[in-house]
Amino acid sequence: MKASCRTQPEPERKKKTVMERRGLLRLPFAVTVPLLFALFAVFAQGEGGIGVNYGLFDPNPDPLNALRNSGIGVILGSLNKDLQKFAGDPSAAASWVDANVVPYADTVDFNYIDIGNELIPGESASYVLPAMSNVAAAIRAAGLSILVTTAVSTMVLGTSYPPSQGAFSRETSQVMGPIVSFLASTSTPLLVNIYPFFAYSGDPENVRLDYSLFTTNDAVVRDSNLGYSNLFDAMVDSVYSALERVGGSQVPLVVSETGWPSAGGANGATVDNARIYNNNLVKHVNSKVGTPKRPGKELEVYMFAMFNENLKPEGTERNLGMFYPDMTEVYSMDF
Repeated sequence: MKASCRTQPEPERKKKTVMERRGLLRLPFAVTVPLLFALFAVFAQGEGGIGVNYGLFDPNPDPLNALRNSGIGVILGSLNKDLQKFAGDPSAAASWVDANVVPYADTVDFNYIDIGNELIPGESASYVLPAMSNVAAAIRAAGLSILVTTAVSTMVLGTSYPPSQGAFSRETSQVMGPIVSFLASTSTPLLVNIYPFFAYSGDPENVRLDYSLFTTNDAVVRDSNLGYSNLFDAMVDSVYSALERVGGSQVPLVVSETGWPSAGGANGATVDNARIYNNNLVKHVNSKVGTPKRPGKELEVYMFAMFNENLKPEGTERNLGMFYPDMTEVYSMDF
């Protein structure tokens, strides 16, 4: 294995928002919803495309009300701490749906309900599928047809290099296998958070910066007859390979988070690198070339995030936004 070509999973990240897709929103700051409208108007047609996460940590009526009749599709998330309750008590799942989905369903375009963010592996992993099942049952009982899924990080992978050998770890496969079967039965995508930054930052001597930033056209990684010129595609395809190994070849992937911090002290966390990564990501997604494993399959990708989150601890986690909290630009974006 070439050391410079590794696609190892990024370190576990302690965070969560709700989620937004081109029409979608990982929704916490209602005050900025008008700006959302301006940004998301760019992504109005077709499948796939680019969206932006908009940091909401729980279903919030203010942005949901602002989104009524907006044409913006929303991925609504639940709090991770509620999953055990949803998993063990169908009435708790039904109450959550009645409170947070049903009142808005006629005028807000819910694309997916995200139950659990980056809980696998972990102590709460066993609650994810039962919670998904109970929420899905509550949605059906309410007469709605909204897809229910979950979001994972690449920590679910035990093998990620080369991409064709991607596989869930022994620990996570026991959880992911049934979840993938559930998603396949409902034709629902798996949400996955992909961060080349963490792979580069954790091992800058062996993970090339140009490979991480989409700034080389050369095949840095060769995987049988496939060539990879960027780490993002390699990470996505390693998850596709893992899905195939548990019978999920027909399960689509949605990249629910990706981004690059502009500050925070870690290797590579600079304004220039953040600007380069995110603008090149947009170009890559808009080119509609797909990935080497799934050529021509348009990607659906959500950038993290719209705003720097100044209430988080010091470090890269609070510097992933394209805008400062006062709505001035951190760097310019060309969508």
